[in-house]
Amino acid sequence: ILYNELIAFSRRLQQDTYQEIKTPLIMHESLWHTSGHYQNYKENMYFTQIEEQVHCVRPMNCPSSVMVYKEGLHSYRALPLRMSEYGLVHRYELSGVLHGLFRVRTFTQDDAHIFCMPEQIQDEVAGVLDLAARLYSAFNFVEISYALSTKPEKAIGDDAWWEQATNALALAMQSRGINFTIQEGEGAFYGPKIEIRIKDTMGRQWQCGTVQVDPFLPQNFDISYVSSDQSRQRPVMIHRAIYGSIERFMGIILEHFKGRL
Repeated sequence: ILYNELIAFSRRLQQDTYQEIKTPLIMHESLWHTSGHYQNYKENMYFTQIEEQVHCVRPMNCPSSVMVYKEGLHSYRALPLRMSEYGLVHRYELSGVLHGLFRVRTFTQDDAHIFCMPEQIQDEVAGVLDLAARLYSAFNFVEISYALSTKPEKAIGDDAWWEQATNALALAMQSRGINFTIQEGEGAFYGPKIEIRIKDTMGRQWQCGTVQVDPFLPQNFDISYVSSDQSRQRPVMIHRAIYGSIERFMGIILEHFKGRL
């Protein structure tokens, strides 16, 4: 009941602004080579053989959203395109680190992926921050902190792009009056991100929400949109989760409310 209610509440908050999708749990290994997960995340993935070919049980929902985007041709007028998915993922974790609902091998992410033009990043991120504030406040989380993770030492893309993306995230938070800390060099190798932490009634901080700017997957999958001058341009992909792991969030609120749900 709790799991279903959490999803139903999230779905109501975003039903007018996101297109919900549902994608396969198992896909051919070639998809994960293209996405880069095979090279960088292989040790945390599960594999299976289908018709003598290797398939992967998905550890992430992101490539699936890109494949949905690739189904058709998109005009700049149709952007931003927001896709949400309550996606079940599997990740191999050592048995010694498994811990109740907080660290598991299979969980559901309240994922969304926003495909937009670079100049739309700031407004789209601000919209995500508004949605996160509405969701967390419903659970009486009043102490929320934000951190901006910047370019790491090993990164792809030029400095100009990193500066543009990082500034867009900072301006989005500033436009909402949000104070944030800077985590120098803590971004992913492909883009900066915002981490959202909530504090429970026992004073513990939990990092749940993330907003990540990514030009990497659009490049790897060679996706595009038709711009106003009819040229093909590359969209930016924004990864977004608010609960993070729904199972983990269940564990957090069980202790936050001491079971009095």
